[in-house]
Amino acid sequence: MKRIFTIAIMVAGLLSCEDVDQPITREFTESSFWKTEKDALDALTACYENMYTADYFFANDALSDNAYNKSNSFDGVGQIASGGYDARTARVVNEWNFHYAAIRKCNIVIENVDRISGSTPEMINRIKAEARFIRAFSLFHLATWYGDVPLVTNVLTLSEATSLQRTAASDVIAFVRDELNDIQQHLPVSYGEADRGRITKAAAIGIRARVNLYTGNWNDVVIDCEKLINSTENGAFALYDNYEALFTVGAEYNDEIILDLQFGGARLQSIQRFFLPQTVGKLRSNLVPTKSLVDDYIMTNGKAISDAGSGFDESDPYANRDPRLEATIVHHNSEIVDFDGSTQTILTEPGADPITNTIEDQGASATGFYFRKYYDRTATNYNSSVNLILLRYADVLLMYAEAKNELNQFSTEVWDKTIKPIRQRAGFTEPSALDFDPALLQESLREVIRRERRSELAFEGLRVFDIRRWQIADQVLNQPVKGIKVSGQFPQDEHGYLIVEQRTFQAPKHYLWPIPQSEVDQNNNLNPNNPGW
Repeated sequence: MKRIFTIAIMVAGLLSCEDVDQPITREFTESSFWKTEKDALDALTACYENMYTADYFFANDALSDNAYNKSNSFDGVGQIASGGYDARTARVVNEWNFHYAAIRKCNIVIENVDRISGSTPEMINRIKAEARFIRAFSLFHLATWYGDVPLVTNVLTLSEATSLQRTAASDVIAFVRDELNDIQQHLPVSYGEADRGRITKAAAIGIRARVNLYTGNWNDVVIDCEKLINSTENGAFALYDNYEALFTVGAEYNDEIILDLQFGGARLQSIQRFFLPQTVGKLRSNLVPTKSLVDDYIMTNGKAISDAGSGFDESDPYANRDPRLEATIVHHNSEIVDFDGSTQTILTEPGADPITNTIEDQGASATGFYFRKYYDRTATNYNSSVNLILLRYADVLLMYAEAKNELNQFSTEVWDKTIKPIRQRAGFTEPSALDFDPALLQESLREVIRRERRSELAFEGLRVFDIRRWQIADQVLNQPVKGIKVSGQFPQDEHGYLIVEQRTFQAPKHYLWPIPQSEVDQNNNLNPNNPGW
């Protein structure tokens, strides 16, 4: 898949559109393109190219309480996180356009692939299944962000596109769930090396589990996850043995990865320049972790830092913490190997010398923390080819644990199948962190599972969806973004922690984005807009 993304760039122009209302007008596409299996596969690759973006993947954390974007880049995620956005904000507009462009490409493939010659029915069904997956994946994101959206399952004419009606989000989700179920029969369990990275049967199962998770269909989450946990029929998955290395080029295509966003060849991304310390990334560090995220990493004894007997020492806040903290976040006195192979000690506290990476420098992290996860030292000129993981086995285990708890079916057996191996892989060794406490009731277990999910999946673009489906976004995003402990002239709370920005989240208004104003202007059928907009 890495090798064929150059083709995707060319074919994408042939199949692309900027909005849901743009018709295909090139006679070239209709009359001469759909001849061979290669034509169909090239067109399908263009669909993959439109499945998701690195910007969305990374910047999504800045839409949550995990991260802060101080320069309002990435199409305005800082503006959205602070609550000061509207139907014209770039991310709101562009995400809509991006997914509908993907849907259009997929519909073109689905409607035309039967025209090719020299292929087999099995291959044609597989191509359709891959396109149907990407279409379902796009519709899932649209319904999650915008609620009721047009359910587009065919290539539209201009008049059709400008008269679309919104479909109830529940109906869109039902369609997505049915599609992800139906296509499993046409998808292989695995591919040969030349086709690694394509959508597998397990990807359809796992994303269906995520759809059910987001909508609270707990029984179906369990059913989907058990297809991947209790059986190897749909693929043999296991946790990779090194958490920090999991997010590097060297660990690509390991047994934990179920679905990833492919990079390589002509398709690269350089987002790491915006989250690394200035002395490593050579650019302003404007996508950075929050104190809220750092505080949620537990101690090595399994206790939260606020729990009695945790052993947390405010004067030495990074000692005896969850090993994933060091693997994910750079803090004051952290060491990092730069692109030249030299080891740098990163100083973030005010008064440190030099000040380049401290909160005193305008180009440095505003919170005093930096992300380490997905740092790719193999990148040439910072342009990384590392694949971005959209679904991995650890997430399946965590979805299963959450569903089992919500069904009041959690047990030592579930713990030993889910939380325990995840923590063992992370590097926990103390029995108090690894063994299940049967005294924990559902509410306490819910807190443990949610914290585990946050720590394990930090900077993987999922936290924003979690806080929304848990209906806690109005709590965690209605407070200041905070950073390290400071003194003197810096704005700070009553405990001396840096206050970076006050955020606002209005419920229920901000639980859905508005339909983009440009779309409403072209099609009055999209009115009324979402509540509050």
